Amino acid sequence: QVQLVESEGGLVQAGGSLRLSCAASEGTFNFGWFRQAPGKEREFVAAINRSGSTTYYRNSVKGRFIISRDNAKKTVFLQMNSLKPEDTAVYYCAADRGIFMQWATPGVYDYWGQGTQVTVSS
Repeated sequence: QVQLVESEGGLVQAGGSLRLSCAASEGTFNFGWFRQAPGKEREFVAAINRSGSTTYYRNSVKGRFIISRDNAKKTVFLQMNSLKPEDTAVYYCAADRGIFMQWATPGVYDYWGQGTQVTVSS
């Protein structure tokens, strides 16, 4: 069974930065990052294909967040800059074994990390 292990999130002031990582126990996948705030549905944040050549972002994080990967370490990263209070959520990484399509849809991902809390104070 593939396991995805996320790094700890944290508490950061608005305007600050935080980097999340997610390591897969095996395999090569397309990766996505999602987040879920209290009382809201899980939403897409960013995705990256197997080679790292293609990335996608939700509009509200474009220019602030960067998704990247290190295939040798089977790890995906989410660098979050200029954080805002509305970025506060539990962040989840997800791995997709299939073709890099529908990357914003949670249901296409096969494996999920445990989730990590990111809190941005104003």
